[in-house]
Amino acid sequence: MRIIFMGTPDFSVPVLDALVEAGHEIAAVYCQPPRPAGRGKKDRPTPVHARAEELGLEVRHPTTLRNVEAQQDFAALNADIAVVAAYGLILPQAVLDAPKHGCLNIHASLLPRWRGAAPIHRAIMAGDSETGICIMQMEAGLDTGPVLLRESTSIGATETTGELHDRLSKMGADLIVQALQQIDALTPEVQPETGVTYAQKIDKAEAQIDWARPAVEVDRQIRGLSPFPGAWTIIGAERVKCLGSRLADASGPAGAALDDALTIACGTGAVTITRAQRAGKGMQDSDTFLRGMAVPKGTRLGE
Repeated sequence: MRIIFMGTPDFSVPVLDALVEAGHEIAAVYCQPPRPAGRGKKDRPTPVHARAEELGLEVRHPTTLRNVEAQQDFAALNADIAVVAAYGLILPQAVLDAPKHGCLNIHASLLPRWRGAAPIHRAIMAGDSETGICIMQMEAGLDTGPVLLRESTSIGATETTGELHDRLSKMGADLIVQALQQIDALTPEVQPETGVTYAQKIDKAEAQIDWARPAVEVDRQIRGLSPFPGAWTIIGAERVKCLGSRLADASGPAGAALDDALTIACGTGAVTITRAQRAGKGMQDSDTFLRGMAVPKGTRLGE
């Protein structure tokens, strides 16, 4: 098929690769424009932009698709279909209608649960036992279109957003290839009106750990916000990100270290921090972290 691919972050790169490997013709790749990044604040292309250039594909990064010129440029590509994966711009109706088979979106949740911007984070933070990928026919509403294919997967007890993100990206790549192979035979499934939830964009204000909360909630917060923005606490006078955790069978005063191995008491129960990051340093497993910053039993975190 002749495809317009629309995606921006790391999540979308395996999808583009899968479409190319499956032999589809990529008419153009749409992504967000390069933005200042790094110490020099030089414009840096997005992951999809960089990969598309490696593949020798045409890259377009309009700041909007709402004007007539952008819509005409899109329609002039004469695509059979558009595949959208974490693109970042709203597609107006003229764009949705331009390809022969419309626009398909790869969404990282089991719709109608977790429509919106941060479905992977929210699934973990809510304690969901499973999530998945939906291939959805796009319409004007926010992730409201009918679902063509879906695949579910369990969420591991210690899995982080970063780890689940990578698994779902690969699942999405495989599932969109399946969908395109049988596009004319698929029956769109209208989403039910019950069970709708919205995955609001993550706010950095959610990242500070309140050790008075139950351990199960703290554990979900740590895993759900890893690697970005990273749940954090104060140890001594230093802000430390907690980027991996597991529930521990222990208890004590909230915020107190219960051993010398980063087992921290919560309002009820406790968690063991398995990965952490000091300011200006990379993420470390707990053993490596503790060699550079001891947290002896009795230390109070968050103070």
